[in-house]
Formats: sequence, structure tokens, C-alpha cells
Amino acid sequence: MNVDGIAAIVTGGASGLGAGTAEMLARKGAKVTLFDLNTELGMAKAKDIGGHFIRVDVCDEESVMAALAEADEMHGKARVLVNCAGVATPGKVLNRDGSPMPLADFARVVNINLLGTFNMLSKFASRIHDAEPLTTDGERGVIINSASVAAYEAQIGQPAYGASKGGVMALTLPVAREFARYGIRVMTIAPGIFWTPMMAGLPEEAQASLAKQIPFPSRLGLPADYAALVDAIITNPMLNGETIRLDGAIRMAPK
Repeated sequence: MNVDGIAAIVTGGASGLGAGTAEMLARKGAKVTLFDLNTELGMAKAKDIGGHFIRVDVCDEESVMAALAEADEMHGKARVLVNCAGVATPGKVLNRDGSPMPLADFARVVNINLLGTFNMLSKFASRIHDAEPLTTDGERGVIINSASVAAYEAQIGQPAYGASKGGVMALTLPVAREFARYGIRVMTIAPGIFWTPMMAGLPEEAQASLAKQIPFPSRLGLPADYAALVDAIITNPMLNGETIRLDGAIRMAPK
């Protein structure tokens, strides 16, 4: 699929991997709408790329449906969805005193990362399942989700995050198989250690230590690296129903 002139939606688009993806899509001629909860950053990024910003809670059905309708009015029916919204709140199952993690803490991470992803992709697909195909293969759209290497080897303190991202990974194939009849591809990217606003808050020594753990290239992944894979997925019609690790060959240790 060629994104030039095509409408696209990026969740979590105000910063980090989402912002890098939005920049790439806009640069290639897509009409980009950013979904995020951070209004200040979202509006600034949308202005920077010539796109549109909508404040959206990806866990809320009404919020997502209203935002999709607004995005359609602004740019036409979106054919590309990139789900980058998510949280990585750490927490052990048992605290130091042996007390369990509050169920609400676990549920919050799963709700945003997994249920939010499903909420977005299901309502997005519903709007384009009968749209005019864009290619001779009959392709109508592309959905790209964000998992994490934690889906494969989550560390101590990542039970909620690992479970949520493992769920996103497990969701990919059955949804791709179901959406095949509509010409909608579904892929997932599992990033390793990437530079994000959360990472930027760590001391430089900590960032350097994390970068050294990556075999090659021994640096933190960049939003542009993630965006480059998004671009490759969109343009290659045979990429479907798979999760791709984007991690410089790192395999996470227990802690």
C-alpha cells in the first residue's frame, strides 16, 4: 500500500514511538490523525507534522468511536492504524512485605495495553471492512500493533506488562485470519529497549548501561527505527499475521 494521500491514525502519537511513526507517515504524504490523552503534546505534534489531534481514551468505547468519526470527517476514511498507546508500569506480584499486588494495578496495565488495542482495532476495522479496495490484491487497510520483547521474556516486576503484551502478540494471528476476508492485514511489532520519554527520565549512566546490553547495534532503539519497520509493513503486502521483534538481538535477563 502506498500511503501518499491515505488517511492514517496513530494512537499514542503525541510522543515516543507513536510520534516517530506519525512523522514518518506525514513525510510520506499520509493525512495523519493523532490519538492521545496528552492534549498539549498531541496538539504540538499535530501542528508540527500538519496533522490533526484528538484527545482519546483507547479504553473507552464511546471515546474511540467519536474520535474515529471525527478523524473520518477531517481526513476521510482511515486505512492505516498504528497502535502505540500503552503503559509500562512496573510492579511485583508480591511486595517486600509479602502483600499481593492490588488487582486494580494489574488490571490497569492490561486494560490500556491489551483491551485498548482490541478496542481500537475492532472499531477501526468495522469502519473499513466494506470500503473500496486500494490495491489489485483487494487490500483495504493495515493494522499494526505494539507488543514488546516482554511478551517473550518479561523480567521480574513485569507480570502485568508481560501479560498484556503477550496478549497483543497472541491476538495478532487470529485477527489477521479473520480480517483476511476483508483485505485488512494485521501485524505486531515487539520493540526491545527503545528511547522513549520514560527512558529519557533515567540518568545517562543508566541509559548507557541498558544500551550496552543490546548486542548490535549497541544503542537504544529510536522512534525512527520503529517507524521504518511500520513503513516496511505497510508497503509489503505479504507481511500479515506475525509479530516481528525489533530488538538488536537482545534477550532480556530475569532482572
